[in-house]
Amino acid sequence: MRGVISIAFAAALLAGHAAPALADTADAYDTDGSDAGELQPYLQCVPYAREVTGIQIRGDAWTWWSQAEGHYARGHTPRAGAVMAFEPYGNMTLGHVAAVSRVIDSRTVLLRHANWSPIDGRRGQIEDNVEAVDVSPDNDWSQVRVWYAPIQGLGSTAWPVAGFIYPDRQARPAMQVASADTAPPVTPSRAFLQAFESFEGSGSGRQSLAATETRRRGKPVDLVAQLARN
Repeated sequence: MRGVISIAFAAALLAGHAAPALADTADAYDTDGSDAGELQPYLQCVPYAREVTGIQIRGDAWTWWSQAEGHYARGHTPRAGAVMAFEPYGNMTLGHVAAVSRVIDSRTVLLRHANWSPIDGRRGQIEDNVEAVDVSPDNDWSQVRVWYAPIQGLGSTAWPVAGFIYPDRQARPAMQVASADTAPPVTPSRAFLQAFESFEGSGSGRQSLAATETRRRGKPVDLVAQLARN
């Protein structure tokens, strides 16, 4: 199994620095996703986005936008606490979801997401407060460039975005983007991290845990050690 993962990871790197690791293949902690099969041995974007936003949608990332209709408010204006829903594109065949942690200006937000950049040679890493920039011609957030850790900068790919899913269940009126819009900090629960840690095996230790949170400039923070101190 580890040999298969290594081959897949190598293929992702050969695809170019501008592209993230291969897209989520299933909802790693659920068995009711549309493509749920063998559980993946690394953290996926879907369960992490659900954990930090509270938006209770399951299934592959590309289905979130349509699933949200009639259940959660949707729109094309970034808002702290919302989920940015990426459409499938290139090798990201099943889409991607990321939580908006802060709105900087009308073209820039900070994201929290998992399984985007390979960090320290590993997939499934958490990145906290990394930059995403709207590069759409009409400033409608339909295309974004996203921070990519291996190059310590924005990737060159303009990733298509379906829109934003808001955690409230009422339609949100159009509003001016506010730079002070910041989501309350949410630390993944101990149960969430322990559920993932079981994939790594008893002999791998914390260094192999894929729940490593990476700051904007790539500095890792061990969430398990942080929780243990609390």
